[in-house]
Amino acid sequence: MMENFITDRIQSQAISDLKKVIAVPSYLSEASDKAPFGPGPKKALETILSIADDMGFKTFEDPDGYYGYADVGQGDKTFGLVCHLDEVPAGNVDDWDSDPYHLEERDGKLFGRGTQDDKGPTIAAMYAVKALLDAGQKFTYQIRFIFGTDEETLWRCLAEYNKKERPIDLGIAPDAEFPLIYAEKGLQQAYLVGPGSDELQMNVVDSFNAVPGQSIYRGPKQNEVLKSLEEHQFDADQEVDQIIVKGRSVHAMNAPEGINSTVRLGIALADVFPKIEAFQFLKAFGEDANGTNLLGDVSDDVSGRLTFNISSLQIDSKQSRLQIDLRIPVKIDHDQLIKQLKEAVQKFTLTYQDFDYLAPLYVPTDSKLVETLLSTYRDVTGDLKSQPTISGGATFARTMPNTVAFGAMLPTTPDFMHQVNERWSIQDMNTAMKIYAEAIYRLCVK
Repeated sequence: MMENFITDRIQSQAISDLKKVIAVPSYLSEASDKAPFGPGPKKALETILSIADDMGFKTFEDPDGYYGYADVGQGDKTFGLVCHLDEVPAGNVDDWDSDPYHLEERDGKLFGRGTQDDKGPTIAAMYAVKALLDAGQKFTYQIRFIFGTDEETLWRCLAEYNKKERPIDLGIAPDAEFPLIYAEKGLQQAYLVGPGSDELQMNVVDSFNAVPGQSIYRGPKQNEVLKSLEEHQFDADQEVDQIIVKGRSVHAMNAPEGINSTVRLGIALADVFPKIEAFQFLKAFGEDANGTNLLGDVSDDVSGRLTFNISSLQIDSKQSRLQIDLRIPVKIDHDQLIKQLKEAVQKFTLTYQDFDYLAPLYVPTDSKLVETLLSTYRDVTGDLKSQPTISGGATFARTMPNTVAFGAMLPTTPDFMHQVNERWSIQDMNTAMKIYAEAIYRLCVK
């Protein structure tokens, strides 16, 4: 029989300390001295390190303010828990039912910005380790909590960590879903840049990681453009001085499930402005968000097919520019794929310009880490059906060797990350703490 390390006292202390970090608005803002991502992430880092100090952990804050960590236990190897303390802004606080920066408990749930992403899971994992210490357990690994402060933007915090610190040996990132994610596709974001045009100018832009759900055209020849849209059976409305092309927005990692309004607009524009190469590229690309028309079948037996999202269409007299987001299967050679892409777009007088790349994550399902985490999750929850998953998304797990995303959201947990009234049920938090405590016990004590 498993021991339940998570007592009522541990649960109460965890909520009390979660309240402290929720109280710190920690979204990206203007940099200042020793605060490269603004005063909020800096203060959140100082707050969590103070909590770790009170737990008896040995703490360190990067002198330049990028990251911090907290260590406990001894051993020749390090087990890392890779967390982040930055968050997205709360938006209009009047849309919330309570102050987003004051942890409020009601109806068995904890409300506040960061309760799910990622302050709540961070505190849950810390108190899982604290519970093991209180129970007198001795670690055979050094346990290290790594606290990032730039996860919601460009991950500069852990880039700095990896420059300055020795690597961990294995670990988890408590910033996703149970049971675990053992593979994350490579993420490449870039621009395709070509000649400008004197025929029209346009500036249709969405986020790299979003399939555009609506694109507005305000350029010339609108009647012809609308006719082309109708011939292609694309949904669009014409107003006094603009055409609104409709699609269905989804995250870029799920691009084939969406309808890309910008690509549809470009296909129609290719019929009306045949000399503009960017439009001809979009027509050739078509609506295949796996990029097959351009690159052929790019896939592997672990993580499936490439996804290819185009989320901007900008043209002026000097240049045209498209922004692209690729989620690359874990076994595909990145450099060879980009070489192939560069050659393919040359036909349309487009050049490839790199923006950002995140290497893939892949830890085999028969590894000790994955097998132990999965069996722990199943033993604690009784859920014997859920399987390890792959993702086109990105977590901090991919920044570290032999590390996977592990919780803290259960399969039944509603997703309120980045949303108004973000919340996490106390019961789900308690279950996550039990899973973390048991997993760390099995990996780092036994």
